[in-house]
Amino acid sequence: MNVSFKQKLAAAALAAGILASMLTLAGCSRNASANAGQPPTVVQVATVEQRDVPIDREWIGTLDGKVNAAIKAEVSGYLMLQNYTEGSFVRKGQLLFEIDPRPFQAALDQAQGQLAQAKAQVTQAQAKLAQSVANQGRTQLDVDRYTPLAKQQAITQQDLDNAVQNNIAAQAQIEASKADVETARAQIQAATAAVDAAKVNIGFTHLISPIDGIAGQALVQVGNLVGPTTGTITTVSTVDPIKANFTVGEQEYLSLTRGAGNLAKMRLELVLADGSVYPTKGTFSFADRQVDQNTGAIQLTGLFPNPGNRLRPGQYGRVRAATGTTAGALLIPQRAVSELQGSYQVVVVNNTDTVDVRKVKVGGQIGTMWIVTEGLQAGERVVAEGAQKVRPGMKVSPKPFVEGN
Repeated sequence: MNVSFKQKLAAAALAAGILASMLTLAGCSRNASANAGQPPTVVQVATVEQRDVPIDREWIGTLDGKVNAAIKAEVSGYLMLQNYTEGSFVRKGQLLFEIDPRPFQAALDQAQGQLAQAKAQVTQAQAKLAQSVANQGRTQLDVDRYTPLAKQQAITQQDLDNAVQNNIAAQAQIEASKADVETARAQIQAATAAVDAAKVNIGFTHLISPIDGIAGQALVQVGNLVGPTTGTITTVSTVDPIKANFTVGEQEYLSLTRGAGNLAKMRLELVLADGSVYPTKGTFSFADRQVDQNTGAIQLTGLFPNPGNRLRPGQYGRVRAATGTTAGALLIPQRAVSELQGSYQVVVVNNTDTVDVRKVKVGGQIGTMWIVTEGLQAGERVVAEGAQKVRPGMKVSPKPFVEGN
């Protein structure tokens, strides 16, 4: 009786297992039939491209005028006139400011008067010298005449001695007159120098631009007292071409200078603050004379054409240059790469249109492309659009990737 009951339980369990297996197979059959009825997911794929690509380096740059002329007052006085529009282009020699010239004109008039007086004194001293020479000529005649007469005792020795003394006095007077002439001439030189100085000071009352360039904001207003200690009144900068200063590390500088003329041949691009690329390329100008011992960096300078003066000193930008070439680099669209916790991966489509997820290592960026350094081979296909819709092992319908879609 007990054995029969156990046999019945075993038979029931076997029947239940067979039923479950049949239901499972039926379910799988239905799922397979349902999947078989769905078309493969459409994805856009790009082929891994292999080609030589330039190596770009980028540095933070600051724009500066090629020449920055600080306009300062050389004489003290009240500012009477501002003769330019701030921020406008000015020409070399153009009047920018004028200081009240009247005190300096008065000083010039006084110096010219002193010069005229000195010239008159020279004339008087020369006339006196001529008179002294004439007097000495007469006393010399007396000496010449009295000497033989004294020997003949036709005149007294006292008469001859008097004539000799008079001649000596006349010669001394000539020397004194010559000294007066030299003194007067020295006064002329001093007066002439004073006139020249006064003219220079009058010239300094006109603050002119020493270069063609953009004139900046006036830091002193009309009516203010200015002088040599006032500081810069405004600055005029030559901005076409404009300088772009950027610093590179010592090791990077050595790599840039490796090979004859590498720096001189370097073509520069300028990426502006809004992300746009300046349309005209620049050229390398010069490297600073020394490496900064505190930072281990050296300043380099490039020149960019600046017609229309769009670029202005003080702007920041990124200076970019192609410094070499990577041979046989593997390139894929940036959209094909996804980042997860610091690692990068792509979805690869094999020859049977089945997808797989693969980790890769990436290098630099070239436009909208990534350089892949590890994990892919040339000619493989990666999903550039639709990767979020697939999973490993899924069949897909690949279509060519079109940039911008």
